[in-house]
Amino acid sequence: MAALLAVEGISKSFRGLRAVQDVSFEVPQGEIVALIGPNGAGKTTCFNMIAGVFRPDAGRVTFAGARIDGHRSDQICRAGIGRTFQLVKPFAGLSVMENVMVGALNACAGVREARDRARQVIEQLGLGGKTDLLAASLTLPDRKRLEVARALATGPRLLLLDEVMAGLRPTETDHMVALFRELNATLGLTILLIEHVMRAVMALSGRVIVLHHGQVIASGTPAQVTRDPAVLECYLGEEAV
Repeated sequence: MAALLAVEGISKSFRGLRAVQDVSFEVPQGEIVALIGPNGAGKTTCFNMIAGVFRPDAGRVTFAGARIDGHRSDQICRAGIGRTFQLVKPFAGLSVMENVMVGALNACAGVREARDRARQVIEQLGLGGKTDLLAASLTLPDRKRLEVARALATGPRLLLLDEVMAGLRPTETDHMVALFRELNATLGLTILLIEHVMRAVMALSGRVIVLHHGQVIASGTPAQVTRDPAVLECYLGEEAV
């Protein structure tokens, strides 16, 4: 299947510190791909280059056949890439509905349409009974769902998930895994996720890319990656698989 996202040789340094070096990978249309590795491996920096927060020092990022590296974050969002953030920070003083409407306005012509879209997404994420609650009052699992809802409301073809299952209990993780499977199956949503919860990575991903010290050290199916000696040495040997 053709790649929806192609990352080709991207690199990024900060004050002489090489955070990402010559990273390349593809995310095929309709698939779920995981980007894993130890803390500080360069995963979120890769996300930030894809999403337009940083411009790569070298390399290129292509989405749906068009080059997007160097574009602004809002342009990339409108092109069809939505993302969540590792630190969940909704608009605390706004309701669940209002938070999701902010994302929906990216894809809608007006407030009424945005409200209808937000309501649909809120129901999909299992937050239908909490529409009018302030975001500040939500539990961590619900704040995680709200974070996904805000990104999903932008109308993405590709969803970037940055550790949305961190801090969740196993049953809560299983619920999120089921949700992403459903979004992938029913909407054809392509997903690229950063995740340390290997339970979720193994259950969701068709392909896994492993970063270490800013470089790709392994790529393959979850079964292949979890048997790779280099991955076991630098990462999985310290994780509960």
